[in-house]
Amino acid sequence: MSEYYWDQQMEYLRNTRWLYYNDDYLEFLVQRVWKIEEAVHMIDYGCGYGYMGLKLLPLLPAGSRYTGVDQGKELIKHAKELYAHTSYQAEFIEGDIETVQIERVYDIALSHAFLLHMSDPRKILKKMIGSVVDGGRVICFEPHWIANMASYTLDDVEQSNIVQLGILQKLYEHDARLSGKDGNIGMKIPTLLSQLGVKGVECRVSDRVNFLDQQMNEPNKHTLYNALKEEGLGAVPGNRIEVIDQLIGRGLTSDEANSQYEAEERFARGFNEHMYMTYAPNMKITSGIVTR
Repeated sequence: MSEYYWDQQMEYLRNTRWLYYNDDYLEFLVQRVWKIEEAVHMIDYGCGYGYMGLKLLPLLPAGSRYTGVDQGKELIKHAKELYAHTSYQAEFIEGDIETVQIERVYDIALSHAFLLHMSDPRKILKKMIGSVVDGGRVICFEPHWIANMASYTLDDVEQSNIVQLGILQKLYEHDARLSGKDGNIGMKIPTLLSQLGVKGVECRVSDRVNFLDQQMNEPNKHTLYNALKEEGLGAVPGNRIEVIDQLIGRGLTSDEANSQYEAEERFARGFNEHMYMTYAPNMKITSGIVTR
C-alpha cells in the first residue's frame, strides 16, 4: 500500500467532491465564460482519481483529451480503471509535480483543490503556465477557507458560537507563513497569475449551496449529511489538552485556543442529521490566458 497521504483518502475524495458544483454551472463556465468551442487537450495538476476530467470532458467539444498528473500510485491506478470504462481519450502521469517534466503542448492547465497543499504555489503556477501553448488557458479551482467557514447556517444556532472567524483567520495566516501551504490561496490566485504575466484574469465562485432539508427524502438526506461530515463539518475536536497545545503552537493565545476548542466542541455537539443546515463551499475559480 502506498504511503502517500492522498492514496489513503480515496473514499473522502469520492464522497465530497460533488458538494462543490452543479453540473449546469460547469457547463455555463465552459460554454459562456471560457467559450471553449474547439477540442482541447487539458492537463490536470494533482488530478487525484481524475475527477475534473470526468466532470469537464462531457461538456467539452468532441475530441477533447485529458492528461492527469499525480504523485499517488493508488489514485492513478483508480483513475485508469475509471477511465477504462469511458470513451474519453485520457492518459496519466505518476510523479512528483514539483520535479516531473511537462512539455508545452496543452491547451488548458488546471488544478482542483491542489495548490493549497503546495509549499510554493507560485512555483507550481509557473509550471502550469509553462505547460500551456500560446493562447492557452490556466484554470484553478481552489479554496478560500475563511469564506467557507463563514458559509454555514445551522437552524437556531448563532454562527459566532460555533465558528470564530477572527481566530480561524489568525490560524490560517500563521500556518501559511510557517509552511507556505495556504488554505486561502483561492482568493490570491488572480493576483499571482497576473503577476506571472497571464492576461485576462478573472475569478468566479462555485455555485452550489448544500441544504440539509428535513423535508427531503431519507436516502438523500443521509447521503448529504455523511458527505458534510466527511468534509469536516462538526468534527469532534479530540483531546482538549492536546488540541489546545496544538492551537497555541499555531500562534493562538491560551484564551483564544480555549475559545476555539469550545466553539468546535459546540459545533460537534449541535450538528446532527435531524437539523436544518445550509453550507456553501465557496471555491474560487480563476482563469486567464497565456500569451507570449
